[in-house]
Amino acid sequence: MKIQKYSYTNIKATTPLLGETIGENLLNTVKKYPDNEALVSKHQNYRATYKEFYDQVNHLAKSLLADGVVLGDRVGMWSPNRYEWTLVQYATAQIGAILVNLNPAYRTHELKFAINQSGISYIICPVAYKTSEYKKMLESVSENCISLEKVIYLDTPDWDLLLEKGHTITEEVYNEAINKLDFDQPINIQYTSGTTGFPKGVTLSHHNVLNNGYFVARRLNYTDADRVCIPVPFYHCFGMVIGNLACTSHGACMVIPSEGFDAALALKAVEEEKCTSLYGVPTMFIAELSLENFKDYNLSSLRTGVMAGATCPEEIMKRVQSEMNMKDVTVCYGMTETSPVSLQTTIGTPLDKQVSTVGTVMEHLEVKIINPENGNIQPIGEEGELCVRGYSVMLGYWNNIETTQEVIDNARWMHSGDLAVMDDEGYVCISGRIKDLIIRGGENISPKSIEDFLYTHPKVLDIQIIGVPSEKYGEEIMAWVKLHHGVQCSDSELLAFCKNQIAHYCVPKYWKFVNEYPMTVSGKIRKVEMRETAIKELSL
Repeated sequence: MKIQKYSYTNIKATTPLLGETIGENLLNTVKKYPDNEALVSKHQNYRATYKEFYDQVNHLAKSLLADGVVLGDRVGMWSPNRYEWTLVQYATAQIGAILVNLNPAYRTHELKFAINQSGISYIICPVAYKTSEYKKMLESVSENCISLEKVIYLDTPDWDLLLEKGHTITEEVYNEAINKLDFDQPINIQYTSGTTGFPKGVTLSHHNVLNNGYFVARRLNYTDADRVCIPVPFYHCFGMVIGNLACTSHGACMVIPSEGFDAALALKAVEEEKCTSLYGVPTMFIAELSLENFKDYNLSSLRTGVMAGATCPEEIMKRVQSEMNMKDVTVCYGMTETSPVSLQTTIGTPLDKQVSTVGTVMEHLEVKIINPENGNIQPIGEEGELCVRGYSVMLGYWNNIETTQEVIDNARWMHSGDLAVMDDEGYVCISGRIKDLIIRGGENISPKSIEDFLYTHPKVLDIQIIGVPSEKYGEEIMAWVKLHHGVQCSDSELLAFCKNQIAHYCVPKYWKFVNEYPMTVSGKIRKVEMRETAIKELSL
């Protein structure tokens, strides 16, 4: 009888999982490398050694305790990348408060939802950032957010007054708070879009994120000599896990080049700080390579980095390896629900595998590809849904058992909703999506959430949101709009309606006013046909 080779893989792990909290792991690193530089924020002229960073984290943790934050409280961090974000990440973990990552691009609609859904009682944020007036937005939603008790505004006396309170907490009281911790407790909620329309609060533990950062760093061969340039946002797992936790678990240095992504500032930081590793989604690397003065930057210190969020064109990968000196760059695949990385290429992976696959399964995880209709494991080379099992699978969606059960089955497999193919060496290629999701520049966007918002416009009878190809972002958003009979409306009117209500990356770039949608015989809207029509009409 012939034995069929199935699309299932795991690898023998030579290193055990870390059975400790984020705070315990950080203390171990501080004991080994007290004088190593831990954190540099270029735009804030901030730098700290591991000893200094640890002292600041502990002091902020005491300050939060003194201000009434306790185990299990939800603390919102609503800010672009700055050193305070990292301090808050580690300080909340020290006392078991649950950090809720609020996207800096949120507008009032999304902000109010996140505060109420997770029950945030405490928010730390700047007064404003770019076009986002955080203080004004919080004031406008606060009366509809009953859980919210306090807001601390950075760059105001608020922050200094908070830090003053830390002096009132004794070591005895502080240690009592730390001793209540367990590495399986939740310490992070990140909102991710899904087909239901409403964002879902992915709830992650110390064990989830600490181990994921640690094992990604091992594939990158990180040591205490590495310096990592992190231009990707902290409010995503990419920044706070693959970035920060990968560094602190190995004694490497976290380098923040700017508040938001800026290609020139990223390369300037690499040069000035002699960074050995650089992160980004493909569009970021394309922007860096496209700088007019690209050749003026000295990138000789680079050796590795992470490219994730989308498939990288072969030409770009070749240029990153040769012109940016990142010979050991790796590709990662994952989702917030798996903390995030499930698959990663290893150093030395052949170029064809680096550009056509997302690597092989991570240590201590299992990956299988199933037939979405019957759940059976597919033979090697057959397309199916990618599923992941192991330490990295989230605790669940915050306060949402029903939706959690839709994606995590009884055997604890996380169903990704992504279509994939596995080859006989265990390399996985992502071939498409089952779920109706748009991915624009690394942001997961739910069409339904935009549809639900635009339905509230009085002139809109029906609306369908689709993703269309974009060279710069991978996908852009397009709206097909049906208006109520006899009314007139323009795309500029709908754009004005979206302004300051939904995040800028959720606002459709293209608008098409229609009387009918293409339908199947059974009456389902054919979004595939809408996309094909749009590609032709827009010459994409």
